[in-house]
Amino acid sequence: MITLGEPAFFTRLREARRVLIAGAGGGFDVYAGLPLALALRSAGKEVHLASLSFADLYGLSPDVWVDEDVAAVGPDTPVRGDYFPERTVAQWLLTQDMAPVVYAFPSIGVGPLRAAYRALITHLGGVDAVVLVDGGTDILMRGDEHGLGTPEEDMASLAAVSGLEEIPHRLVACLGFGVDAYHGVNHSLVLENLAALDRDGSYLGAFSLLGAAREGALYLDAVAHAQRHTPSHPSIVNGSVAAAVRGDFGDVRFTERTKGGELFVNPLMSMYFCVDLPGLARRNLYLDLLERTSLMRQVSSVIEEFRATLPRQRPPRVFPH
Repeated sequence: MITLGEPAFFTRLREARRVLIAGAGGGFDVYAGLPLALALRSAGKEVHLASLSFADLYGLSPDVWVDEDVAAVGPDTPVRGDYFPERTVAQWLLTQDMAPVVYAFPSIGVGPLRAAYRALITHLGGVDAVVLVDGGTDILMRGDEHGLGTPEEDMASLAAVSGLEEIPHRLVACLGFGVDAYHGVNHSLVLENLAALDRDGSYLGAFSLLGAAREGALYLDAVAHAQRHTPSHPSIVNGSVAAAVRGDFGDVRFTERTKGGELFVNPLMSMYFCVDLPGLARRNLYLDLLERTSLMRQVSSVIEEFRATLPRQRPPRVFPH
C-alpha cells in the first residue's frame, strides 16, 4: 500500500531482493543512480550498477566481457582517452569499500540491447527489479513534443527493458529537472506528461536528494571525484544537480563547458521524478517501431522518420509561475 510516509518508488521495491540500476541515456547517467543504490543497499538489498556506454568498449580486452555486449568494468579497466564514466564510478566505489564493478553495454539498438540485459541478469543470478535512471527528464517525452532532447539512447533503453516482462518490477527515475532545456525540452510538457501518467496510475511521485542526507553527501563526493578524473569532459547534468544539492541557485559556474550560456540551478533539479516503466512505455507513440533496430543509428532514423509523419507537434508552453 502506498502511503505518504514512504516514497512510492521505494514502496514498489520493498519486496525486491536484487536490483539492477542502469543509466538509460549513456555517459554519466549512471551517477544519477548512485543515491538510489546507496539507499537500497542500506535497506539490505543487493544492488548492481550498469550503464549504456559511450566509451570504446570494443577496444577492451576479451577477459572484460562477461557475455556478448556486456562488459564488467573495474577501476583499472583500460580504454583509450580519459572519458570512461563507468570506470570512474568503479574507482569511486573502491574508495567507499563497495564492490567496484559497473556493467557496461555498447551503444546498440533495441534487439541486442535487450539480449544484453537478459545476459547480464543471468550472470547476476537473476534480479527482481530493473531501474532505469535518466540524468534529465527527456526519457519522459512521448514523441509528439516540439523538442525531444536527445532521445536515442533513452528510448533504446526504455524499449529494451519494456520487453523484459519476466522482471517483476521495472521503474524509471529521473534526476535533473530542467537540464534538458539546453536540448530543446519544454518542461511544461514534461509536467503534462507526468500528469497523464498519474491518471494512468503510472506516476510514482517525487522526492528530493538532500545534501544533508548520507546519500546526498556521497553523491556530491562522487560527482567531485568524476570532475577531477574527467577534466576534459565533466558532466554538465550531474554538475548542475550537485550544485542544486549544495543549495546553489541561478547561473552557477562549475565547468568551462557552460560558458556562453546561462544556467538556472534550482531545487527542482535535485528531485527524483519516478514512474512505472511499462506505463511509460505504453504512452510512448513510437516505441514499438524501434523493436527491429540493431544499431543506434537505426534508432535515430526511426525516430526521425516517425517525427516526419506527425500532423502536428505539441507546441512549447510557458510555465505560468
